[in-house]
Amino acid sequence: MTTAPERTADLYPTRGTEEVLIERKDPVVWSEPGAAGPVTAEELAGFERDGFLAIDQLLSPDEVAVHRAELERLIHDPAMRENERAIVEPHSKEIRSLFEVHRISEVFAELAADPRIAGRARQILGSDVYVHQSRINIKPGFGASGFYWHSDFETWHAEDGLANMRTVSVSIALTRNYDTNGGLMIMPGSHRTFLGCAGATPKDNYKKSLRMQDAGTPSDEALTQLASEYGIRLFTGEAGSATWFDCNAMHGSGDNITPYPRSNVFLVFNSVENAAVEPFAAPVRRPEFVGARDFRPVG
Repeated sequence: MTTAPERTADLYPTRGTEEVLIERKDPVVWSEPGAAGPVTAEELAGFERDGFLAIDQLLSPDEVAVHRAELERLIHDPAMRENERAIVEPHSKEIRSLFEVHRISEVFAELAADPRIAGRARQILGSDVYVHQSRINIKPGFGASGFYWHSDFETWHAEDGLANMRTVSVSIALTRNYDTNGGLMIMPGSHRTFLGCAGATPKDNYKKSLRMQDAGTPSDEALTQLASEYGIRLFTGEAGSATWFDCNAMHGSGDNITPYPRSNVFLVFNSVENAAVEPFAAPVRRPEFVGARDFRPVG
């Protein structure tokens, strides 16, 4: 555990009386041009422009099998169902998400520290990184709920105290992502505009928001404006494919009403130079299994 730094000026006000659109004030790629790492110069330029980077085969089929087996072990462990880290699907009563998997699983801890993964995070963010959040998301077939449109940074800024947009996420598919089974959607280029949402943050908002987002939800009008300007990209791919995306990219996913399950590992890397302070727009911090307060570098 490390001590949080003092809070800085609020560059991205949100959860006020009105919704606001603010031009991004931070870099997208923080490393110097030509910095060594697994991301090519062309890929970095695409990430700078679009706010995401798709990789067709990050994990091999054998590696996918190992991580799928670990996912199955965790979600079928009766102790996990009673753990506060578990989010249960309201209809099926099955585990929908399980947080802090890099702390409760050696397999996922090794994945977070893998140079192919942590190395890309360090290169994009230009510093050592720590895991701000990790989870596995499970969307079984026939009715698994989606995740409504949102910017992760808006929540992490408001409720976890991340001051700057120096955070990057990777979603690694452990099952095939079809165009019909609730895949990830991103508005390319939306990472350059911060959408400050209207409405105050209730105390212990995380207990509700991890199941269904309310506070921090953009209006239909704002989403229409962003979609009209940036469009929407749907990500598909085989198991083992991965999508890196900027913390401020507007994204979401639909329900899965197909017979085909969709499961992924979600890892969030934050710069050690952007360690969380006190929340900018919430009465209390979220629990550490949702927003880490251990800022020790990964890997």
